[in-house]
Amino acid sequence: MTLLWATKTRDDEWWSSFVTSPIAVLFNYFVVDLRWLTPNLVTLASFVTALISAALISIGGTVNFILAAILIHLSHIFDCMDGQMARYRQTTSPSGSFFDRATDQLQVSLWFGAAGYAAYEQSGRVLPILLAFTGVAFYSLRGYAKYVEIHIEVSRNSRYLEQGTAPLLIDTEPATAARGFDLFGALKWFAREQRKILHFNEGVFIFMLSLALVVDQLTPMLWVFAVSQTVLGISRTWRRGRNIELGTNEKVAK
Repeated sequence: MTLLWATKTRDDEWWSSFVTSPIAVLFNYFVVDLRWLTPNLVTLASFVTALISAALISIGGTVNFILAAILIHLSHIFDCMDGQMARYRQTTSPSGSFFDRATDQLQVSLWFGAAGYAAYEQSGRVLPILLAFTGVAFYSLRGYAKYVEIHIEVSRNSRYLEQGTAPLLIDTEPATAARGFDLFGALKWFAREQRKILHFNEGVFIFMLSLALVVDQLTPMLWVFAVSQTVLGISRTWRRGRNIELGTNEKVAK
């Protein structure tokens, strides 16, 4: 278990850090040595589970919403498991990372698209669909702007990625969880982790979408999703554009 715990990503997202990722470590304890079960198969299981949960959201109804909330968490546990398994076996690969990230992006779109449709069916108003579309669009913009910045910088400086100033595509630091256990230290860590809720990334989505399904309050959740992603999408895109502009000005000055 110690070796498995060391595969937990050091800087997990908010809900992942103290809920889904530790559960993934526990699940991996029972399956990590099953050689037929590969990290890519776990990634596939995560995506299929996400598809089923999105379908249940679209169908609607209290029971389906609760089942979807459970499956969303299960999908995210699988999503944590695949990386842990690959690090434990020392079989990490660029292609595995690519498919993991690609399915993550797609399932967020499917979840919130389904939530928008379900809220529309409940209310008869098109607003929830608009909110879901806005949130997904600006969430996608956050990632797209980062890769565009990298592409532009690399096109004018082939050593850009080697200079340590580029936003990370993949976490290259050793994935190590905390060593040992100290109650006071654990409480301090837990308190610090709560700041990550303001990042409004996939780990936060897992929590707020599941909670909205359980209490059947989809439209208020979609407002939070749309507003947070609009603010973050615009601010981060503007900052990356400024980075490119400042880099161009420095090059001209030289």
